[in-house]
Amino acid sequence: QVQLVESGGGLVQPGGSLRPSCAASGTRFRIYALGWYRQAPGKQRELVAHISSASTTTYVDSVKGRFTISRDNAKNTVYLQMNSLKPEDTAVYYCNGVGSPPPWAWGQGTQVTVSS
Repeated sequence: QVQLVESGGGLVQPGGSLRPSCAASGTRFRIYALGWYRQAPGKQRELVAHISSASTTTYVDSVKGRFTISRDNAKNTVYLQMNSLKPEDTAVYYCNGVGSPPPWAWGQGTQVTVSS
């Protein structure tokens, strides 16, 4: 059974940076495309960045140029470097595989709050 544990969120001022991480256990991590999702209050969860098994990356327009997804297969961990944060980036951030629906049960997520 795959377990996902997100960490590294927090409260940051507009323009600041955070680097959440997600550790996965119970799967052959390296063979999967992985994604970072977010869910803001009152909104549906959305996929904001994903990385293929070959480390090709894709971003939604709203985070392009500000967020960078990366993976460390040796540590079974995926990261999301978030720079130039905006209040509209406030959400709970989750990782999962890429699919419809995503392949694994959701973790608890990590809260990111951007506010002055």
